[in-house]
Amino acid sequence: MNLFISLETGMREIFSHKFRSFLSMLGIVLGVGSLIATMALTGGMERGMRAFMEQVGGLETVNVVSKEISNDLMGFYDLSPGRTLQDAYAIQESAPLISQVSPQLEDGMPVSAGGEIMRVRVTGAWPDYLEVAKHELATGRFISQLDLDRAQRCAAIGDSVASTLWPALSPKDVVGQTIYINDSPFTVIGVFVRYERDRDKIARQRGIDQAESARRTRRGAGERGRWDPFRGKNEAVIIPFTTMFYEFKSGLFPNNSSDTVALSNLAVRVGNLKNYEQALDQVRHALQITHRGVDDFGFDTREDWFDQMEQRMRATRTSGGLIAVISLIVGGIGITNIMLASITERVREIGIRRAVGARGRDIFLQILIESISIAMMGGVLGVAVGIGLVQLIMVIAPGDSEPYISAGSIVLSITFATAAGVLSGIYPAMQASRLDPIQALRYE
Repeated sequence: MNLFISLETGMREIFSHKFRSFLSMLGIVLGVGSLIATMALTGGMERGMRAFMEQVGGLETVNVVSKEISNDLMGFYDLSPGRTLQDAYAIQESAPLISQVSPQLEDGMPVSAGGEIMRVRVTGAWPDYLEVAKHELATGRFISQLDLDRAQRCAAIGDSVASTLWPALSPKDVVGQTIYINDSPFTVIGVFVRYERDRDKIARQRGIDQAESARRTRRGAGERGRWDPFRGKNEAVIIPFTTMFYEFKSGLFPNNSSDTVALSNLAVRVGNLKNYEQALDQVRHALQITHRGVDDFGFDTREDWFDQMEQRMRATRTSGGLIAVISLIVGGIGITNIMLASITERVREIGIRRAVGARGRDIFLQILIESISIAMMGGVLGVAVGIGLVQLIMVIAPGDSEPYISAGSIVLSITFATAAGVLSGIYPAMQASRLDPIQALRYE
């Protein structure tokens, strides 16, 4: 019961001096607000980074790249055929931990339809490319093994290609249309979904000039010159690997077959990240056989890039957290000063309470509860300030990733505020509880 009486007394004291109480909690408000804003911004950046990583294949996607061979094997350089389809076949047969393999032939070519023309990178690929590159179809289908076997003239295209060549048609109506790749007719069999940043998605959802937004995305930069990471996926034109070779590459490499032509890229997808290193070892072993022991290949993984991004996020989060903690410390000092001043004003009151039977711990509890209450109210106001600050930042300086305010960040901020209230109230509470009742009653 004493706890409720102390809480009631403390709250009455706080509301009887509203302006002083507000000034004492101002530092807590600013500290919590800055902490909420920092965590929201870094949380949004982290979510955007993870979404981008997922859309470009995630950590599971690994590219097999060419590299300089070791000095002791330089004399055997001519033994290796380089990256060819034989590598893809070998990985399929002897690397069971690899779920998909995607050999690719690429070339920049003009594509046209209905009087419109644009130059994009055309990719000849296997059906596994859909999973390896993490593409998603909005309508239609992707290339199949039958298309590959028959070297069919069919293509799956990105949303930007469809909207540029057929601006009046929906993606569903684009399927079945004829697209000309380097003047060769191809049938559109599928259209990918539109990939976009959070900033562009928000603008589209709010109805802000969708045509202009699409135009900016197609050219790869926004109004402020921001790089669009999804330009390549939105401008994708994917055709069967065999069609790419016979239609556009065989004349350039008359001495090669589709199995021996040098690949533009070779990507694989690890089935389970728990077996990541074992999967790469299997791929390495398969390639050492096809490359005849010459180590002219390497792996381009996204682990290093992902770790660098994580380190930047942690650094940003830490620096912002330190600023917020400093604000909370300043707010705690403010509460301590106000509580000490309040005790000075209430010496006779404390003396009277002690004289009628209040114990020192009752006085200690009352002062501590006042301090905690001020800090918690400041924390709640700080959450509101932080949310408002985030909204203001989104209007003044919109970023590529939408800030994300999680329930955990709110709970953490209020917890920090409460902890600041506890720490800042202990000393004043101890001073008040140690007052001599006789001397307190004599105080003027």
